[in-house]
Amino acid sequence: MFQLSVLLPVTGLFFLLSSTFGSESSVPYPVTCGTRGADLMEDGVVVLCPPDCTQWRVSVFGTGVYASVSSVCGAALHRGLVGPSGGSVRVNRLQGRHNYMSSYANGIQSQALSHWTASFSLTKPVNVPLELTGEISTTALPAAAQPAKKPLKKPSVKKALTGGNKDCQMDIAMVIDSSNNIGQRRFNLQKNFVAKLTAMLRVGPTGPHIGLVQSSDSPRTEFLLTNYTQPKELLFAIKELAFLGGNTNTGKAIMHTAETFFTQENGGRRGHPRVMMVLIDGWPSDDLEQAAMLARESGINVFLVSVAKPAPEELTMVRDKDFMKKAVCKDNGFFSYMIPSWFSTTKHVKPLSQRLCSLDSLLCSKTCYNSVNIGFLIDGSSSVGEGNFQLVLEFLAGIARGFDISDVGSHIGAVQFTYDQRLEFGLSEYSNKEDVVTALKRIPYMSGGTATGGAISYTTQNLFRRTGPGRNFLVVVTDGQSYDDVRGPAMAAQKQGITIYSVGVAWAPMDDLRSMSSEPKDNHTFFTREFTGLAELIPQLVRGICRDFTENN
Repeated sequence: MFQLSVLLPVTGLFFLLSSTFGSESSVPYPVTCGTRGADLMEDGVVVLCPPDCTQWRVSVFGTGVYASVSSVCGAALHRGLVGPSGGSVRVNRLQGRHNYMSSYANGIQSQALSHWTASFSLTKPVNVPLELTGEISTTALPAAAQPAKKPLKKPSVKKALTGGNKDCQMDIAMVIDSSNNIGQRRFNLQKNFVAKLTAMLRVGPTGPHIGLVQSSDSPRTEFLLTNYTQPKELLFAIKELAFLGGNTNTGKAIMHTAETFFTQENGGRRGHPRVMMVLIDGWPSDDLEQAAMLARESGINVFLVSVAKPAPEELTMVRDKDFMKKAVCKDNGFFSYMIPSWFSTTKHVKPLSQRLCSLDSLLCSKTCYNSVNIGFLIDGSSSVGEGNFQLVLEFLAGIARGFDISDVGSHIGAVQFTYDQRLEFGLSEYSNKEDVVTALKRIPYMSGGTATGGAISYTTQNLFRRTGPGRNFLVVVTDGQSYDDVRGPAMAAQKQGITIYSVGVAWAPMDDLRSMSSEPKDNHTFFTREFTGLAELIPQLVRGICRDFTENN
């Protein structure tokens, strides 16, 4: 298949003429909502966009002609070539351009971009002699940069789509110094260091996501976490950063980043640790304490990397000599990093990247919502009954909804018991909240006797066998007297680092409930006369788990 594209500028519009020859198949190639033009290796590929891309925050740059960093399906929605139910579209590769125009169309807001190295346009994949589409005019870069056209081969997508460092699934905001204090020359050295650091971190859809803010008189967001998830494009964006000048208002930059950067609207991923790496040349012009406090309360791990610390004669100019201690996530030495000079940063790239990716040491992001393992031990005895059993499942689903469940976040597992025990699903079986809630609601009722002690022992050995201390919680729900001892199994579980909450309903004896519960008993024992009263206990259970987690960590 050969394709001819002619650009005809006419009063701010141009016509894209596409003629198709031969009988090449136009079978669409399935892509995701996040697939970008740069991820497609060939020209003229027909792709199939999935439904519901309108529910995603897709990044689109340009109008008619789109920068290759744009989401293909987002651009197709913007152009009106596909709807919310998805559909197929042909992607035509174009050379890089200046002045990509922003506009709002078909529910999608595209962004402006000063220039990019490659572009694409979109057409309907129909075999007609001539196709006419209106486009907004842009200024083409020199044609010498455009590679020669090659015959179309089998559609392919870069492997990088599923790439990235899977051992470093962090959301990282880099706050760099763009003040007069650092100057243009050292600013360029800083950019070189940041580029090397991002290359070492290995960004990708299944690895870390990186965004960047410049610190000056006022902070400036250069790009968000999801703007560049391919290494080559991220490095290009860093290279293009312009020096701002002004004061070193690092506190303002930390506050701005903590308030806006990690929201889901701006690309923050639920359950993923939040890291803010702050680079500073010398010392800040403003106060860091309040901004750092907000960051800590938001679960953000602030690292402060200080380069070229103040000389003795400059110390009188430093407003707060303890600014590093006040800025970081925790003043334990792990979150502070000193580099003597911008000319010696290369040897610090690897050790700093290792710190940023140290999941177990990121204390500030370990909130009760994203760092706990919760096991549900569910009484399935005959006295409960099918209708009440469904109320118990609704109660447990309500607790699960209170936590951020993901591969790197909180985990939920469930065991049902009568005289026997049945592992309904393990802690690592479901990696998102929706799947956990669905799995809980689908648990079939067993019916039988009540042996709660044996069930606690079974759960300790089978559900929590590979988890660490300080973050394991067991919620036992029962409606009656246990036929076996509960005190011994409960004490053994607690010695293994499991905090037990006992929830009794109807005829459950208070002695059994208190025997199972962790200390202090009054904080871990709950009772309601009716199954319908369980829903009122949900916020108390969630708050209790958070209280215990905070005290133990």
